[in-house]
Amino acid sequence: MFRLGLLPWEYGIRNLFRRPARSALTLVALTTVVLLVLVVVGFIRGLEGSLAASGEANVVLVYFMGAGADIENSAIPARTAALLSANLDGVEQRFGISHVSPELYLGTKVQTTASGPGMFGIVRGVTTVAPLLRRQVQMLEGDWPGTGEVLVGRLAAAKLGCDPQRLRMGETIRFDGREWKIRGRFTAGGAAFESEIWAPLTDLQATLKRQDLSLVAVGLADGASAADVDLFCKQRYDLELQAVPETAYYAALQKHYQPVRMLGWVVVLLVAGAGVFAGLNTMYGAVVGRVRELSTLQAVGFRRRAIVISLIQEATLLSLTASLLATALALFLVNGIAVRFTMGAFALRVDSLTILVGCGTGLLLGLVGAIPPAIKAMRFTVVEGLKAI
Repeated sequence: MFRLGLLPWEYGIRNLFRRPARSALTLVALTTVVLLVLVVVGFIRGLEGSLAASGEANVVLVYFMGAGADIENSAIPARTAALLSANLDGVEQRFGISHVSPELYLGTKVQTTASGPGMFGIVRGVTTVAPLLRRQVQMLEGDWPGTGEVLVGRLAAAKLGCDPQRLRMGETIRFDGREWKIRGRFTAGGAAFESEIWAPLTDLQATLKRQDLSLVAVGLADGASAADVDLFCKQRYDLELQAVPETAYYAALQKHYQPVRMLGWVVVLLVAGAGVFAGLNTMYGAVVGRVRELSTLQAVGFRRRAIVISLIQEATLLSLTASLLATALALFLVNGIAVRFTMGAFALRVDSLTILVGCGTGLLLGLVGAIPPAIKAMRFTVVEGLKAI
């Protein structure tokens, strides 16, 4: 250090402990800023991860042509599933079962208590073929539902905004004028299905007095193409169907939520900018109170460059410590928290990219927050600095 003309490394560390109150307040402020950045980036990554995990490469969704990207508004004839199974050669089959899943998808008010107002939830009517196509779905507990019974996803409580204890096995919920008993719970590897309630298709159709379907999910065998399903839909113009690969459908939802994701990154920039200005104010206050000390260092022979590097070292150590604390808090308190959203619910993800952005922001706060005050402090001459009070 002396050979390079720099101050000893321990000097900057000791200075942090010489003013414990100011250092602690700065540490808390920086930790809060980095934690906010981690939360916002975790929100973005959770939304992206949920949509990315929801599609299967070999599954094609067939629904009403006029529904656009909103399957909830789709209504197709009940015979569509049988027509697809009979006319397509590329449908995957296993043990004699065609992987064609007729489904009824709707949003409705779900009551978890008898006197509660109810909250908007997602209900999907399915058959036993549905888990063959949605292979990320796994049972956590319970069994497949029978008449008057339902399965609830791991994040259904977050979507409904209720206590998870209200969606335990054996509990009763109410929607569409009927009570349903919870037969089991499932997870879907972070996919959008985790916020849904699954009911037997025929039972749900009888309750809603509907004979139609919302969509048919078709599983394709190896070598089959989604173009074959699309060709069938175009040939049967009387049915007014469209075929969209499931991965393409959720990729379109990614684009639909692009403004929300962009807004999240704007918030990250705003929070980081606010943190930089807060760091500037703190460092300006710290430097102004140390003008005499810094001038004394110049008087004993240390160059201004060495003093500036020492000030940057102090700020960087403080910001990196804040980044580590914020990351630890995010991993233990934020990671996996369920967030309610229009499409259902998803869990915040504090993954490697989130941590990289958070720690990078913390490092930026230390560097950018220390350089301007350090440069300003070096503008004083040695005589002016020694006379400062």
